[in-house]
Amino acid sequence: MPRTNNQRIVRYFTHGSFWLIAVLLLAMLLRFPSLSKGDAITDEVLYAFRAIGMMDFDEAEDQTTPLEWFDKKATNSETPIPWWTNLSFHDHPPLVFLLQYVSMKLFGETTFGFRLPSAIVGVASVYLMYLIGALLYSRTVGILSALLLGVTVNHVYISRIGLQEAMVIFFMLLASYFFLRSLGKDTYFIWTGVAVGLAVTTKYTAFILVPIFITYLLLFQREFFLNKKFWVGIFVAIMLFSPVLIYNVMLYQAVGHFDFQFSHIFGQSPEVWNIQPGKEIGSIADRAEAFIPRMYRSNSFLVVSLFLLTVAAFLASLFKNPKKTFQPHAFLAIATAFIIALIFFFIGPSYRFLTLLTPFAALGISLFLYKLYDRFFYNKKKIAFILLGLFVVFELFYSINSHILPYPKGKVVWGYSAVSAEQYRWGFNRLADYLEKELEGKMPAQVFYMRYAFLESLHEKATSKALAKGLPRYSAVIVYDANINKMAQLWVLDRLNIYHGWPVVNTEQYIEYMIENGFDDIAGSGFEHYYFIRPKNVLLIKEEHRTLTGLQFEKELVSRGIEPVSIYNDRGEEAFLIYKF
Repeated sequence: MPRTNNQRIVRYFTHGSFWLIAVLLLAMLLRFPSLSKGDAITDEVLYAFRAIGMMDFDEAEDQTTPLEWFDKKATNSETPIPWWTNLSFHDHPPLVFLLQYVSMKLFGETTFGFRLPSAIVGVASVYLMYLIGALLYSRTVGILSALLLGVTVNHVYISRIGLQEAMVIFFMLLASYFFLRSLGKDTYFIWTGVAVGLAVTTKYTAFILVPIFITYLLLFQREFFLNKKFWVGIFVAIMLFSPVLIYNVMLYQAVGHFDFQFSHIFGQSPEVWNIQPGKEIGSIADRAEAFIPRMYRSNSFLVVSLFLLTVAAFLASLFKNPKKTFQPHAFLAIATAFIIALIFFFIGPSYRFLTLLTPFAALGISLFLYKLYDRFFYNKKKIAFILLGLFVVFELFYSINSHILPYPKGKVVWGYSAVSAEQYRWGFNRLADYLEKELEGKMPAQVFYMRYAFLESLHEKATSKALAKGLPRYSAVIVYDANINKMAQLWVLDRLNIYHGWPVVNTEQYIEYMIENGFDDIAGSGFEHYYFIRPKNVLLIKEEHRTLTGLQFEKELVSRGIEPVSIYNDRGEEAFLIYKF
């Protein structure tokens, strides 16, 4: 008997493919809209800034790089910077920088340009979550896992920011999927090696995949250690990681220590990195005390509560019947345990690192919910779907409120996640827009002396490009109050100087420049156009490091009758005053 149109429609809407497509569309709607709107004020700037030119330099005085150590001007030598410095970066492997470099080449030197790779792999991770859930358990669990990862605020956050963790999560899930497939078809060991190699070339924390996979094989399938394709996969992973290995070997031969991360791991204390930002993670007790509160501040309280219930239910079942409980959930349990150990003992429970746990938490929660449904709601499907719908609607609201709306409503934890502050719209993007409009279609008439030869070569390259385009020269200097947040300063202001040659200095540097050159007047230093940027209601450096120089400079301009232009944030609040004279 032929199916009616109604039957076809019902079949389509109950088919797994429809729900998977719906989940992926939902994930996209939470990751791509307004991707460029949040200000760049976190470590994402340190990667994006260097990715522009694939250059290991970001103005960090307390963490200098080999480019600075071997520069011609720094060494008073004609010896070029060693070739191997192009293979990696002093603090991280190169893959994220490379992907952001390509993205910005295609979509512009913008926040959208360097965040887009994170959004793309964020959606791809949701799909991989489905594949892993379906492979380990069932298509229903796979779709539930993908849905939860797709809407939960923690993964939405990391998919909308240019940090490395979105890439790490993607390659970890890709490697996990290939590994699980390889248990049935050993050819996938080679693809596992590819994924692991790319993962550790993204960030060193991805090395956690190695003990996860080895532990699983030791417990359940030791025969694979004699499998030829298993070892081919290891060889492939090493080859993909080899540029970083060569970089570290050559660095050790040159200066006696490894890169920033490996020197820390191996207990080296190089003089150039006496100050090691990011390594102050507190004691084990401090980390344990901070773990749950930070989980609640970076996830919705519903997700964290469900995760804790899932862990409690698993441990209770494990205590009651260890073998029957552990074996079917071994991979999920091993992966979760190792990632929690990584966070506790090595990297600390910062918001960005807690995102590494999110996919496995999503899978565990989905399995827990499915078991609850199977046990208590199998004959009450309508109630189950209503409850699931309410849960998803809340997560959607929570994620949208935290990351899509210009400014979140309600109270932190209950109404939105604390991680929304990492892209708060202070108004730095608006400042960048203003400067771009002012300098568009022009080239600098004068450039400042640079302390490194490799920076001067960047200026020469920028000048050559501008001349080839026939751009008119514009004699301008940009002076800014040094109290501005350093990350925002690096992206909005220093980028104009380093990569485009525009004279950009803070008030202290400008006044010193005038004194050294004997100028009596602030407008007598050889430029025709001056911009002074004075922050109003924006993120500043720590109070103990602030100066009054910018305020005094502003008073001098006001006394001369110079009227400022106001730059407003998305809330309509005055963020900056621009004195143009």
